Amino acid sequence: MIVRKAERKQAKIKLALQGPAGSGKTFSAILMAYGLVGVYSDICVIDTENGSADLYAHIGEYKVIPLTKPFTPERYIQAIELAEKEGVSCIIIDGLSQCWEYLLDYHAGLAGNSFTNWSKITPRINDLITKILSSTSHIIVTIRVKQDYVLQDKGNGKLSPEKVGLKTIMRDGIDYEFTIVLELDINHFAKSSKDRTGLFADLPPFKITTITGNKILEWCLSGVSKDRVKSLIDNATNLQQLTEIYKSYTAYYPVLEAEFIAKKTLLTSSILSPNNNLQNGITNH
Repeated sequence: MIVRKAERKQAKIKLALQGPAGSGKTFSAILMAYGLVGVYSDICVIDTENGSADLYAHIGEYKVIPLTKPFTPERYIQAIELAEKEGVSCIIIDGLSQCWEYLLDYHAGLAGNSFTNWSKITPRINDLITKILSSTSHIIVTIRVKQDYVLQDKGNGKLSPEKVGLKTIMRDGIDYEFTIVLELDINHFAKSSKDRTGLFADLPPFKITTITGNKILEWCLSGVSKDRVKSLIDNATNLQQLTEIYKSYTAYYPVLEAEFIAKKTLLTSSILSPNNNLQNGITNH
């Protein structure tokens, strides 16, 4: 357990697009993904919507993984891993609601106590969320919302029914897992309901374009990069400097463990006795 200075590292965005059917979730996700990675072949859509991803093939040659029933969390994880093996930089999961509907049906069919049966559901959806959040790719997830109609006054004294979204078809609190959550309405306008980046929090409703992805990418790249931390490790001249680098950038230790240890070994071999400062840091991990 240590105290270190807060410093944001470069990130891969984890974003949710929520909206009713017809709000443009798939198309908006593809446009945003292109803005993130700059080439369609670097995008993979995990399609649970019976080929809806192929409807936009004319805009670019992105990859598609068709995912059919049963929509288990384990099959979603397998699809994500397959996309990662393809080396794509952005994965679109279109959509996540089918997985939750499968789990609700599975839970309803279980014998015994309904409350305790959630212990058979929660770990499975948690594994999927963990896989999404830990992926080394950008991930955009689409989530459906329950639909209803309200009567809107069109200004001429007549009321007209208008489709609106109500509640997401997903586990309660799912929005807490994502860095950005954008709500799409039936007219394809987006509004931020959660935004840790500060890019969209105060904006009026807007249309998602490739520019949206460009802005998100700029935010993702504004943190401290892995290459920058690696350079600091390489240039450390003593164990105290190396220990300070470790304390400042502990989030990078899992991916730069070999570099930290190699540098520690090199610096240790150049002095007569090990520095105890490092024993309190790197050597305990």
